[in-house]
Amino acid sequence: MRTHDLAVVGGDGIGPDVTVEALRCVHAAADRFGFRVTTTDHDLGAERWLRDGVALDEASTEELRGHDAILLGAVGDPRVPPGVLERGLVVALRVALRHAVNVRPVRLYPGVTSPIRDLTPERCDLVIIRENTEGLYAGGGSTVHQGTDHATAIQNSITTTPATRACVDYAFRLAQARRRRVTLCHKTNILVEAGKLWTTVVDEVGTSFPDVEQDYVHADAMCQHLPLTPERFDVVVTDNLFGDIISDLGATLQGGLGLAASGNIDPTGENPGMFEPVHGSAPDIAGTGRANPAAAVLSAALCLAHLGEHDAALVLEAATASVLAELGNAGDSTTGIGTRIAERVGGADPAAIGDPTVSLMTAMGAVRTIDQQKRPTPHDRSLAS
Repeated sequence: MRTHDLAVVGGDGIGPDVTVEALRCVHAAADRFGFRVTTTDHDLGAERWLRDGVALDEASTEELRGHDAILLGAVGDPRVPPGVLERGLVVALRVALRHAVNVRPVRLYPGVTSPIRDLTPERCDLVIIRENTEGLYAGGGSTVHQGTDHATAIQNSITTTPATRACVDYAFRLAQARRRRVTLCHKTNILVEAGKLWTTVVDEVGTSFPDVEQDYVHADAMCQHLPLTPERFDVVVTDNLFGDIISDLGATLQGGLGLAASGNIDPTGENPGMFEPVHGSAPDIAGTGRANPAAAVLSAALCLAHLGEHDAALVLEAATASVLAELGNAGDSTTGIGTRIAERVGGADPAAIGDPTVSLMTAMGAVRTIDQQKRPTPHDRSLAS
């Protein structure tokens, strides 16, 4: 029996609540498709930092590296200074595990109402691929004359060809398995040097994918085009900062951050991917049953697709979409929603929510298969030995 070994970091606030439901649904998918999932909980997050003063240590990183994938619930706690967990845990893991690729699907499911007037599911199904380890988020900075009227802050940005190429190559491979269109989003008319590097890499990588159409949109213009004409886009590739901004705009199109899934991927396949909902820890509703676990479940579906279980991922996505179309009752609860999704897995039909052949889940499965042939995961290597 195929076995996938998952590290579980429930984290803070509603993180553990939604992660439990995501795992319930993953096990239901595993039962239907004949594979096995093992899990190991890892003590990382606010409580660990408050107790030991440690956000992430080398031993924990190595333990996580030994798994096939990581499910992360959420991090953030008002008792912890801003940035300690966000940078010290999440960003640190992305860098340590070489997660150059961040995958943010933007899909409006049937029955879900978008705040964008007249937007229909047929018009909104795209993927934002964000470079995940560089840019302004990794460049560092300094401040002089702090506390005076002459305080001056410097924030540096770093853009390298290897990380950019890894991200762009993944975007093209994903697009080739979908609708064959890649859009570069940047600000090349102002950020000239970084923009030149991105444009050069896109042009170079694009020569290996002659059947994939290329497009370009300035980041500020994207904030207009995305809500008005999302059907224009298939796979959007962009840098760290712009990706952070436009992916949250994309979440608004699909119904809000509560439905937004994400994956952090080392495209070489040498390190486990990390999959997480992007809604935050919401500590004010932790343990109340008011958190919607859909984003965590959809993140788990991305995880299964990345591991090569794209049929299970498709069904889990379809089951989640069918339950989302019914939400709005006062009796909906975290556990209730998770249980209903898990129950739907047994009979869910991916075709009910669109063409599965161009689904992100199918495309990620195809890309993962290529990666797996080149560089197996730690679990694949243990089986081979």
